[in-house]
Amino acid sequence: MRDRRQRQRWTTGLVAALACLGATTVVSPAVAADTQKSTRVASDAVSWRADLSPIDADDVNVRFAQGELSIRRQDFHAAATGSEEAYGSQVLAPEKLDRPVNRVRAELSARIPSGARVTVDIRGRADDGSWTEWREVESGAAALPRTVSTVQARLTLQDKDGQTRVRGLRLTADQDPEARADRTAGVTAAAFSARVYATREGLVGGTTANGHVIKANDHFVALPSRRGLSPNGSGSYSVQVCGPARCETAPVWDVGPWNIHDDYWNPSATRESFKDLAQGKPEAQAAYENGYNGGLDGSGRRVANPAGIDLADGTFANIGLSDNGWVTVTYLWTGTAGKTFPTWGTDVLIRQQATTASPQVAKLAGPTQVSVQCQVHGQKITYQGITNDAWSYLPAYGGYISNIFIDVADQWLPGVATC
Repeated sequence: MRDRRQRQRWTTGLVAALACLGATTVVSPAVAADTQKSTRVASDAVSWRADLSPIDADDVNVRFAQGELSIRRQDFHAAATGSEEAYGSQVLAPEKLDRPVNRVRAELSARIPSGARVTVDIRGRADDGSWTEWREVESGAAALPRTVSTVQARLTLQDKDGQTRVRGLRLTADQDPEARADRTAGVTAAAFSARVYATREGLVGGTTANGHVIKANDHFVALPSRRGLSPNGSGSYSVQVCGPARCETAPVWDVGPWNIHDDYWNPSATRESFKDLAQGKPEAQAAYENGYNGGLDGSGRRVANPAGIDLADGTFANIGLSDNGWVTVTYLWTGTAGKTFPTWGTDVLIRQQATTASPQVAKLAGPTQVSVQCQVHGQKITYQGITNDAWSYLPAYGGYISNIFIDVADQWLPGVATC
């Protein structure tokens, strides 16, 4: 116990130094005591201290007490990862900024035992409502792929003994003048698709990486990177998965199979890990088929199948799989085809036609970024005091959603054609 107490020191500094803090990493007491210490940033930077106290439905196995964020249950493990470490995650409230930014720094005040880890991920939302993928703050800063006006942070605590404590997080955002302009901005492009091997997740009663408790006949998917993990109840990151019988659009609510740092849907140059693999080739597939990485996954386990996606039981059955097999997956957030808008509300139904009498073809569990192909005047409906007869066609879902649930002020969506 004495050695452990000596290693658990309060530290403050750039998150890159703290995320992997071990017994050999020491921060001087002077720095540790200076919770206001900041790093050099642009003169037009904006800083704020994150509020860690609210714990809500999109947070996983964490608690805030006596000014500290910690893991709530030491025996809790995310269902799909197979890790023995206690795990907790907090999605912080979005911060609306008064200026455009594309870079975020993070300073963490935390006690992190040897072998434990605290990760800070950042994502940004542009004025059109679309989110970037999550990016881990490394080397003192996280560079976002495009300019944004809203920033959101996510804290992930991993600790076998559950002794990690986080007291504070300070974020600073600015515009990096040396960052290359996004040459794809405003350019219409289809979302990336790949043919990958799918396995059935199962694990009913377990908890996913975003805090969702898995039900029988559930509908969601797992991908092997937290970059595309939706907060619980959200469809911020969704895929269309097509099997032998039909296609289904489902949110990404878990991390796996095999790897946890393999965003294989991204171009090799921006891929989180395994940058020598082609875009669309999961590391597990390369390990299984070609002996890549000695036939092991990123955690050193022998890869027993080439899976690049896990499907919840309901999704697995709905697309027509009776056993593990190959499917075509479209990673919907990677495309810019059509106009995209955020939705609001929970369990919002998508209909085959622009009327509530039409069959349901899909359901949005929570707020989701959707691509709209066109809109029509259909049945007039009223919900929570809002009345509208406009409906939008969502090609990824093959149906119509009432414009009431499109989270913009206009009843008729601007810039969207009539069907």
